[in-house]
Amino acid sequence: MSLLDQLAGQAMSALGNKGADGEASSGLMASVMELVNQHGGLPGLLQKFQESGLGDQVASWIGTGANAPVSGEQIKDALGADTITQIAEKAGVAPDAASGGLAALLPQLIDKLTPNGQVPEGNDLVSQGLSMLKGKIFG
Repeated sequence: MSLLDQLAGQAMSALGNKGADGEASSGLMASVMELVNQHGGLPGLLQKFQESGLGDQVASWIGTGANAPVSGEQIKDALGADTITQIAEKAGVAPDAASGGLAALLPQLIDKLTPNGQVPEGNDLVSQGLSMLKGKIFG
Protein backbone atom coordinates (compact mmCIF):
# COMPACT_ATOMS: atom_id res chain seq x y z
CA MET A 1 0.00 0.00 0.00
CA SER A 2 1.44 3.36 -1.00
CA LEU A 3 1.73 6.33 1.30
CA LEU A 4 -0.93 8.19 -0.68
CA ASP A 5 -3.30 5.25 -0.28
CA GLN A 6 -2.63 5.31 3.46
CA LEU A 7 -3.40 9.06 3.63
CA ALA A 8 -6.66 8.55 1.76
CA GLY A 9 -7.59 5.65 4.03
CA GLN A 10 -6.87 7.65 7.16
CA ALA A 11 -8.91 10.59 5.91
CA MET A 12 -11.81 8.24 5.15
CA SER A 13 -11.46 6.61 8.56
CA ALA A 14 -11.49 10.00 10.27
CA LEU A 15 -14.63 10.87 8.33
CA GLY A 16 -16.30 7.69 9.53
CA ASN A 17 -16.08 6.17 6.01
CA LYS A 18 -18.76 8.55 4.77
CA GLY A 19 -18.71 9.22 1.07
CA ALA A 20 -17.34 5.82 0.10
CA ASP A 21 -16.99 7.11 -3.44
CA GLY A 22 -14.40 9.57 -2.23
CA GLU A 23 -16.57 12.69 -2.37
CA ALA A 24 -16.11 13.54 1.32
CA SER A 25 -12.35 13.07 1.20
CA SER A 26 -12.14 14.91 -2.11
CA GLY A 27 -14.08 17.79 -0.56
CA LEU A 28 -11.75 17.74 2.41
CA MET A 29 -8.68 17.83 0.18
CA ALA A 30 -10.17 20.68 -1.87
CA SER A 31 -10.80 22.54 1.39
CA VAL A 32 -7.16 22.09 2.40
CA MET A 33 -6.10 23.62 -0.91
CA GLU A 34 -8.47 26.54 -0.29
CA LEU A 35 -7.10 27.00 3.23
CA VAL A 36 -3.55 27.15 1.89
CA ASN A 37 -4.57 29.72 -0.72
CA GLN A 38 -6.61 31.82 1.74
CA HIS A 39 -3.64 32.13 4.06
CA GLY A 40 -1.16 33.14 1.38
CA GLY A 41 0.41 29.73 0.97
CA LEU A 42 1.63 27.02 3.28
CA PRO A 43 3.74 29.40 5.42
CA GLY A 44 0.66 31.50 6.19
CA LEU A 45 -1.44 28.48 7.15
CA LEU A 46 1.33 27.14 9.35
CA GLN A 47 1.66 30.54 11.02
CA LYS A 48 -2.09 30.47 11.77
CA PHE A 49 -1.65 27.14 13.53
CA GLN A 50 1.43 28.38 15.41
CA GLU A 51 -0.45 31.49 16.59
CA SER A 52 -3.20 29.20 17.87
CA GLY A 53 -0.82 27.42 20.22
CA LEU A 54 0.08 24.52 17.92
CA GLY A 55 3.71 25.53 17.41
CA ASP A 56 5.14 22.28 18.76
CA GLN A 57 2.85 20.19 16.56
CA VAL A 58 3.59 22.28 13.46
CA ALA A 59 7.34 22.01 14.09
CA SER A 60 7.03 18.21 14.23
CA TRP A 61 5.06 18.10 10.97
CA ILE A 62 7.71 20.15 9.19
CA GLY A 63 10.65 18.42 10.86
CA THR A 64 12.06 15.08 9.88
CA GLY A 65 10.96 13.19 13.00
CA ALA A 66 7.59 11.79 14.01
CA ASN A 67 4.48 13.93 13.53
CA ALA A 68 2.82 15.07 16.74
CA PRO A 69 -0.92 14.43 16.71
CA VAL A 70 -3.52 17.16 16.80
CA SER A 71 -7.17 16.82 17.76
CA GLY A 72 -10.20 17.88 15.79
CA GLU A 73 -10.98 20.36 18.56
CA GLN A 74 -7.53 21.94 18.21
CA ILE A 75 -8.05 22.28 14.45
CA LYS A 76 -11.45 23.86 15.06
CA ASP A 77 -9.96 26.29 17.58
CA ALA A 78 -7.19 27.25 15.17
CA LEU A 79 -9.34 27.70 12.07
CA GLY A 80 -12.56 28.82 13.72
CA ALA A 81 -15.96 27.14 13.92
CA ASP A 82 -17.26 29.01 10.86
CA THR A 83 -14.41 27.75 8.68
CA ILE A 84 -14.93 24.18 9.89
CA THR A 85 -18.67 24.46 9.20
CA GLN A 86 -17.96 25.64 5.65
CA ILE A 87 -15.50 22.80 5.10
CA ALA A 88 -18.00 20.29 6.47
CA GLU A 89 -20.72 21.55 4.15
CA LYS A 90 -18.42 21.26 1.12
CA ALA A 91 -17.37 17.74 2.12
CA GLY A 92 -20.92 16.69 3.00
CA VAL A 93 -20.07 15.66 6.56
CA ALA A 94 -20.74 16.88 10.09
CA PRO A 95 -18.44 19.62 11.43
CA ASP A 96 -16.90 17.24 13.98
CA ALA A 97 -16.10 14.78 11.19
CA ALA A 98 -14.53 17.56 9.12
CA SER A 99 -12.31 18.76 11.95
CA GLY A 100 -11.38 15.15 12.76
CA GLY A 101 -10.57 14.47 9.12
CA LEU A 102 -8.38 17.57 8.96
CA ALA A 103 -6.66 16.53 12.18
CA ALA A 104 -5.80 13.18 10.58
CA LEU A 105 -4.86 14.59 7.19
CA LEU A 106 -2.97 17.84 7.87
CA PRO A 107 0.01 16.50 9.86
CA GLN A 108 0.87 13.92 7.22
CA LEU A 109 0.13 16.20 4.30
CA ILE A 110 2.30 18.99 5.68
CA ASP A 111 5.01 16.43 6.45
CA LYS A 112 5.00 15.27 2.82
CA LEU A 113 5.02 18.86 1.50
CA THR A 114 8.10 19.61 3.62
CA PRO A 115 10.25 16.51 2.96
CA ASN A 116 13.57 18.05 3.98
CA GLY A 117 12.26 19.85 7.03
CA GLN A 118 11.87 23.06 5.03
CA VAL A 119 8.69 24.91 4.09
CA PRO A 120 8.77 25.49 0.33
CA GLU A 121 8.68 29.09 -0.77
CA GLY A 122 6.02 30.15 -3.20
CA ASN A 123 2.41 29.12 -3.25
CA ASP A 124 2.61 27.57 -6.72
CA LEU A 125 4.79 24.69 -5.56
CA VAL A 126 2.42 23.88 -2.70
CA SER A 127 -0.65 24.11 -4.94
CA GLN A 128 0.97 21.80 -7.45
CA GLY A 129 1.88 19.34 -4.71
CA LEU A 130 -1.62 19.36 -3.27
CA SER A 131 -3.17 18.95 -6.71
CA MET A 132 -0.86 16.03 -7.41
CA LEU A 133 -1.77 14.37 -4.11
CA LYS A 134 -5.47 14.96 -4.75
CA GLY A 135 -5.19 13.36 -8.17
CA LYS A 136 -3.33 10.33 -6.84
CA ILE A 137 -5.64 9.85 -3.86
CA PHE A 138 -8.95 10.45 -5.59
CA GLY A 139 -8.11 9.58 -9.19
